[in-house]
Amino acid sequence: MRLIALLLLCLSSMAQADSYITRLLDKPVPGGVAVVDLGPAAMAPKAFIDGKPVLVVKEQDTWRAIVGLALTVKPGSQTLSVQSANGTRQVPFTVTSKHYPEQRITLKNKRQVNPEPQDLTRINQELAIQTTAYRSFSPGTPSNLLLDKPVNGPLSSRFGVRRFFNGEERNPHAGLDFAVPAGTPIKTPAAGKVILVGDYFFNGNTVFVDHGQGFISMFCHMSKIDVQLGQTLARGAVVGRVGSTGRATGPHMHWNVSLNDARVDPAIFIGAFQP
Repeated sequence: MRLIALLLLCLSSMAQADSYITRLLDKPVPGGVAVVDLGPAAMAPKAFIDGKPVLVVKEQDTWRAIVGLALTVKPGSQTLSVQSANGTRQVPFTVTSKHYPEQRITLKNKRQVNPEPQDLTRINQELAIQTTAYRSFSPGTPSNLLLDKPVNGPLSSRFGVRRFFNGEERNPHAGLDFAVPAGTPIKTPAAGKVILVGDYFFNGNTVFVDHGQGFISMFCHMSKIDVQLGQTLARGAVVGRVGSTGRATGPHMHWNVSLNDARVDPAIFIGAFQP
């Protein structure tokens, strides 16, 4: 009987560790996602990393934190602060390393590589607006964690590549690019609310959709925006059309995904992640 009990305990532990959400999303690398087991509880615990709230979902009887890891996160031990009815505890998890390739791009418009002083004023104002949107945290649970592709087409540039514009290094690529024609409809990969609409120096025509609990999609370089600020969207609703506005060499669909204000690889959520 003792042997049977031990076997059942081992099987239970294996099933918990090999959960669907963990298998789907747990890619704990810089620019990736860590799925952290918070254990069972009657009420949802609250989780924070670096003081920022984290998405928490329930899977069967267990709560799991879905933690976004910025590209700047160093490999090694990280800690999640978890608040529940029993108090606050620290839950450790490990980030492993990942190499990202380089990408070299030539732009005819040199102001989009080295902006002029008047451009910098605009860029800084727009950055503040977008940073505020990325830090939004609404209470609703996302309609789905396995996301739909916003467009059907081949990937033309992956997340995280080190980018050199006219030979000068700039920020790494913070999203996925899909090679699709101008005018192609862009659909929201999960239900959500439009929290930002704008036309920005680098991003061109841009839409932010909040899927819930800091899980946010951003679409940019669009030729047309088809939604309004504050609009509630069903999964699959059209947010705009593919274009090449802002800093773009041609029509394509650029999609960012953010968790707890960390830009993460959207490929994780569509089953296309490359270790």
